[in-house]
This record gives sequence, structure tokens and C-alpha cells, in this order.
Amino acid sequence: MMYHILLIEDNEDVRENTAEILEMAGYKVNTAADGKKGVEEVKREKPDLIICDIMMPVLDGYGVLHMLYKNPETATIPFIFLTAKADRSDMRKGMEMGADDYITKPFDKIELLNAVEGRLKKVELLKHEYRKDVEGISNLIGDMAGKDAMNKFIEQRQINQYKKKQNIYMEGNYPNGMFYVNKGKVKIFKMHDYGKEFIVAMLKEGDFFGYNALLEERMYEETAQAFEDAEIVYLPKDEIFSLIFNNREVARKFLQILTHDVTEHRERLLDLAYSSVRRRVAEALLMLQKRYHEEGQSTFSFAISREDLANIVGTATESLIRTLSDFKEEKIIDIREGKIFLMNEEKLKQQKN
Repeated sequence: MMYHILLIEDNEDVRENTAEILEMAGYKVNTAADGKKGVEEVKREKPDLIICDIMMPVLDGYGVLHMLYKNPETATIPFIFLTAKADRSDMRKGMEMGADDYITKPFDKIELLNAVEGRLKKVELLKHEYRKDVEGISNLIGDMAGKDAMNKFIEQRQINQYKKKQNIYMEGNYPNGMFYVNKGKVKIFKMHDYGKEFIVAMLKEGDFFGYNALLEERMYEETAQAFEDAEIVYLPKDEIFSLIFNNREVARKFLQILTHDVTEHRERLLDLAYSSVRRRVAEALLMLQKRYHEEGQSTFSFAISREDLANIVGTATESLIRTLSDFKEEKIIDIREGKIFLMNEEKLKQQKN
């Protein structure tokens, strides 16, 4: 793949020499002699990376970055400032505005190419489609900080032991951090005014939770409780933000996952309002299979109380039991020793349509 780089530089000699270095390294390079032309060039052909001088006529580098940052279509393009000024205040201003790197003139060929290659590697990593759930957040943090760094970060935290049905946090509490499931399972639920639970999420080892309220700076709107004996790691707000938000693209990717969480919860509420109990039971069983199926397990089985499953589905326990009995008669599931066994996954999926 040939990457496309836009070089915005008003000095003709510097512009031509820099473009030649990049082209010799195998990059496609477009150039612009001032900031205004550079912004127009970005609109014509969106580049993979922008290298931009700061001190230029018509529109300086800060102005270019500001205009591109305002547009969602161009805000995530990696941006490297190129300038003869080595003053720390200029460097800090550029990074605070969202620049990804800063090269001071005069620079050598290796310095330039290392900066470009390093930034483009992160671009490729961020093109990876992370699952839009708590597992996706775990993978995102691991990829950007490095698995070893994330594991070390987790290991340095105190591990708290929770017994089955013990609350980890409660609706109405104010968050000062987020949580990580080291072992066991956790359920997230809301309480109706009349005291009935509605389970909004089921978590497993390796999942993060409690982040929505943290990022939105609001109280928890749900309760987190150990579904079985669990080991939970508490991650302080300042430290987790430092781990995630050192890079603006990573922050956006993280927020995309959170936005998908909100959309998914909205879809669940629509299903609750308009879908049949039979369809919702099928969806709940398939969700549990997706979350907890273990590698090498030929037939998925899960131990869950009828009350908890009814709280996932959003129906009365009696209605759930009738639906499970129908599924058992149709040989879609089997029920033995308190466990539900999925016997016919394809037929279960058909119930969703």
C-alpha cells in the first residue's frame, strides 16, 4: 500500500527537498505552498498524513490544524508540525491543539522518516475494527499501550474479592474510576421503581466496566454486582485516562465504542417494547453463548437462575419458564441439573427473525 502524504511548506527549497526524501522512501507526496492551499488540497484528496510548517503566509500551521480539527472528516488525519522554531511554548501549543508530532528544522532524513513511519503504524492500528463492547475496549487498550504494559498496569492494582451477589457499585454512587474483571462474572442491572431488576449487561474475565458514568461525569445509573465469586481490579480515574488518552485518535476510537454501547442499549429497549417474549428469550440465550462460550466446548451450557434470565429478557419469570418449556419441547434447548444447554443454535437464531 502506498501512503499519501501532504506536505505544507512555504519555503520552496525545504518543500522540494522534503518531498524528494519522502518520495524516495516510497510515499506519494502532494505539496502546498501555504496553509490556505493546504486546506484546499486536503478537501480534494484526503491524505493519510499531513506534515505542516507553522510560520507561513496567508494561513499558518496553527490555523490549518484548527480548520481540519473542526471537520469530522479530517479531524483524525495524523498531523506533524515542521518548524524552525524550537521554543517549548510553540511545541506545547501545537500538541495541545491536537498535533501528533513535532519535527524541528533542520532535521536529517532518518529523523523525518522515523516520525512518519511511527505515525503511520499507529494509523494502521487504529484502522482495526475493534468489537463495539467491553472486550473491544480491552483489546484497544492492549494494542495501543501494549499487552505487557496493560498487564503490568492491571497487576500493579489491588485485586478485590467479591462474593456472589455482592455489589461492586450501586446506582446513585459517583465514579472515581473504572473496573476490570480479573476473574468471575459480573452483572449490570437497573432497578425499576417497584423493585424489579432489568439486567443490561453480563460481563466476564477481561472486561472493563463502569466507564460510561466516569466519562460523562455523572452518577451511576445502574448497579454492578458479582454474578458469581469474582476478582475485580479498581482502576483510578487519573491513571486510566493517562493510559488511554495520550493519543487523540485513541480517544476517538474509545468514544466510538462507548457510543455504540449507548446505541446497543437503545436497541435493547426497542426490542423490549416491540419484540415478542419468544424472540427476546432467543436473543438472551444467544447473547450468553456469545459472551461465555468456551473454546473446545461442543455444546454450550450455562447455569443461570430463571429469575436472572427473566431480568435479562425483561419479562415475568412465569412467561420465561413457559417459553423455555416450549424451546425444550422443540428440541432447541435442553435443561439438566440447573443448566440450560443450547441444542440447536440455528433454530434458535430463526426465532430472532
